[in-house]
Amino acid sequence: MRTILNLIWFVLSGFWLALGYFAAALLCFILIITIPFGVAAWRIGVFALWPFGKKVVSKPTAGVGSAVGNVIWILIAGIWLALGHLVTGIALCVTIIGIPLGLANFKLIPVALAPLGREIVSVDDPRGFGVG
Repeated sequence: MRTILNLIWFVLSGFWLALGYFAAALLCFILIITIPFGVAAWRIGVFALWPFGKKVVSKPTAGVGSAVGNVIWILIAGIWLALGHLVTGIALCVTIIGIPLGLANFKLIPVALAPLGREIVSVDDPRGFGVG
């Protein structure tokens, strides 16, 4: 079932959302000081391609640096990526078939806004600490 959902997701929204994350990552890589943001954007872009079968968990070691970085991230790219998920989610929820995909888009909004201090793991991974 995950494979079918991932294929439908890829066609309807995953490819375009991932392009947004990859563009944000490339911009962050060009501006040398924002390379950590680029790494986070790239990681979430790959997650946005195939999200079913994975989950996002909070890192227990994330501290003040992640919080400050997330505030900067929101200003640089987070708000635009979150708006992309919101618009895509609303558009997908118009059809009955698209509702699960739209809900998945809504679940990605917090990750788009604050990617630092989070980790993407398989749903079968026992590290289910603090689902966030």
